[in-house]
Amino acid sequence: MDHETARIVLGAAIEQAEKSWNEGGIPIGAALSKSDGTIIALGHNQRVQTGDTTAHAETVCFRNAGRRRDWAELTLVSTLSPCSMCTGTAVLHGIKRVVIGENTTYMGAEHWLEEHGVDTLVLHDQRCIDLMTRFQDELPDLWAEDIGK
Repeated sequence: MDHETARIVLGAAIEQAEKSWNEGGIPIGAALSKSDGTIIALGHNQRVQTGDTTAHAETVCFRNAGRRRDWAELTLVSTLSPCSMCTGTAVLHGIKRVVIGENTTYMGAEHWLEEHGVDTLVLHDQRCIDLMTRFQDELPDLWAEDIGK
């Protein structure tokens, strides 16, 4: 997936993050796509909305993709650096490429991706940074809960 396509798919993930924010949730979104940008599944963080502590954007996206055999051909795009659980899910499913909107407001387990040979691209997208900065500033207790502090 080239940078231009990655940014287009990231736009869909950002729409998911905004959807979560508008629902009163945590503004993180994800997409699974083919290398040409065809989106297979979308997901947004639903921890607050459902009370499910595993309903992170990436895991919801994987659930929405259903049963597949082509995981290694897909790219996971997330607005934020994936946490340990979401990184583990990507590695478990054999994802070979992960595009990250930003990792300045939170650094997840990117080192696990690299250790497992996953190609990682961080876009440092200002829209993603702004979403998380606003969330962290306005709801610091919810953010602390989400990351287990």
